[in-house]
Amino acid sequence: MSKVRPDKIATVKEVQSRVDTTSTAVVTEYRGLTVAQISSLRRQLRSIGADYKVFKNTLVRRAITGTSVESLGEFLTGPTAIAFVDGDVSAVAKTLRDFAKEAPSLIVKGGVVNGKSLSLKDLSALADLPSRDVMLAQFAGLLASPLRTMAGLLKAVPQNFAYGLSALIDSKGGPVTPVVDEVEAAETPAGVEEAAPAASDDAAAAVAEVAVEEEAPAAEPAADTTEAPVEDAASEPAE
Repeated sequence: MSKVRPDKIATVKEVQSRVDTTSTAVVTEYRGLTVAQISSLRRQLRSIGADYKVFKNTLVRRAITGTSVESLGEFLTGPTAIAFVDGDVSAVAKTLRDFAKEAPSLIVKGGVVNGKSLSLKDLSALADLPSRDVMLAQFAGLLASPLRTMAGLLKAVPQNFAYGLSALIDSKGGPVTPVVDEVEAAETPAGVEEAAPAASDDAAAAVAEVAVEEEAPAAEPAADTTEAPVEDAASEPAE
């Protein structure tokens, strides 16, 4: 009975521990890549939250059996390197795609995200998406835009009201200066306002009448117009 080599056991445990921490992974075939190219790709992926390492297919199959990434088994053919992703899977897909353009020997096969298998077409679609940071910035911009619009509207309302009020005043001939007499008249009761002129008119008429009486000369006694009786001439003695 053959014993399992310790290094193989260590590899299985390593894969299992990575599966325990993430349910997202991308499988590639690295045949034709140099050691320098693999090291460069590993550094790029590490900077965006992915751990890229070469594994034997048989050991990976044994490690992922019964786990959420068991569907990776369909991509385990040829020399295999797997990127276990803790960060943004779209950024990982984009990095792998761009690297494959410069190094065609790198072949992206497929992957899994939260137990769902991803084809090469799915990964290409993910690679076309903006990165997580860019999407968060865009989302924050969408949230902030209505707030900026609301702040602008709130600021514009009093300004527009002031402009409209000024235009209305100008259209009516300018500002109206309050008249003290009009204000006092408005505050005076109607009965008092009407009685005052009438009393004033009566007093003036009485004064005028007295003045006329004082200036007029005293009336002369009327002449007696009764004619004395004429004596009969005949009754007078003749001389």
